[in-house]
Amino acid sequence: MTGDPSIRGSELLAGDAVLRSSLGWDARLWAGSGQRLLDRIDAGLLSGAIHARLPDGTRRVLGGRAPGFEAVVNLNNWRALLRLATGGSIGWYQAWEASEWDSPDPVPLFALFMANAESLGSAGRASGLGRYIARALHWLNRNTRSGARRNIHAHYDLGNDFYAQWLDPALVYSSARFERGATSLAGAQQDKLDTIAERVAGVQTVLEIGCGWGALSARLADAGMAVTAISLSDEQLALARARHGSQIDWRKQDYRDTSGQFDAVVSVEMVEAVGREYWPDFFDCLERNLKPGGRAAIQYIAISEPLFEAYARSADFIQAYIFPGGMLASEEEFRRLAAEAGFEWRDQARFGADYAETLRIWRENFDAAVAEGRLPAGFDERFVRLWRYYLMYCEGGFRGGGIDVVQVTLVKR
Repeated sequence: MTGDPSIRGSELLAGDAVLRSSLGWDARLWAGSGQRLLDRIDAGLLSGAIHARLPDGTRRVLGGRAPGFEAVVNLNNWRALLRLATGGSIGWYQAWEASEWDSPDPVPLFALFMANAESLGSAGRASGLGRYIARALHWLNRNTRSGARRNIHAHYDLGNDFYAQWLDPALVYSSARFERGATSLAGAQQDKLDTIAERVAGVQTVLEIGCGWGALSARLADAGMAVTAISLSDEQLALARARHGSQIDWRKQDYRDTSGQFDAVVSVEMVEAVGREYWPDFFDCLERNLKPGGRAAIQYIAISEPLFEAYARSADFIQAYIFPGGMLASEEEFRRLAAEAGFEWRDQARFGADYAETLRIWRENFDAAVAEGRLPAGFDERFVRLWRYYLMYCEGGFRGGGIDVVQVTLVKR
């Protein structure tokens, strides 16, 4: 499904065309059910609190039993809770877009829901027909070879001029690492590239799967490695070639079509675009392309194990609007697949708090670009609101601790 080609980002904005409910009847009729949903949320908040103003002007505190994130929510229309009950995070975004709820800072709300996700259970998740529709549409976006090209295009080909306005100068679109003392996003991104390079130090040949705009491949090439870099994004590859030249073998290629023998493989936050159905193919790719004893340095985003199966049974806001076909990893399942493919799992590092900080800086940069009129032409106000919501939603998820970012080295036996 595609949107208006005259509006940049229209393919992402069209993600709700079937999911959106008209909900045209008077939502006041649902107020009693809304109160019951608030009761369920209240019971499920074991830490932190929501300070809510309800549509009738009354105020209510949900939770407040133990210290935690403190969120303020103005519930402007009972319809917002109806959307939440039927559409989960997708419906909650649609309610925000329709001004049915607002908050001076939504990040603590998203962090609060993530921190209490287990105790909240199904409260706040899609239910009934909405869940099945969301899941069916996500299945239609699965990453077959043609589907992967379409999904990558929808997100990563929004335009190099767009991403340049809010990423660091090297255009690194993944979590930075701040533990080495960097005081800027650019410095922390370079430190992150260094941590990947150190995992494959001393090798001669390396394959990068999902090379983005080429910063990591260039870092490895500068260290004397012969680098082959693959991507499905035309826009990213064009800029990578222009910036970093022919010292790197740039290829528009699906990871499933790679064949070679490399000393190392690197891949940074690419597996989220693979989809659970194709995770075995990804590990087969690593096994097929690595020499015996070779190393794979992988950075990936994982959702906590107690949340994974419920998450996998539906589709969320990110899958509907931002990363079609995407799926966060289950570390337990990744470890099993890695072992079955003949890999040892070594030197794991977690740095989810760094991703929250990275997202905060990206959002500040994005807001500044909007305020100063630096966004390229073609992005309408609805897209701007969508993108800001995406950055806040993800930041809250990492701050709440239910999702994490991980680096690991896999060694082929």
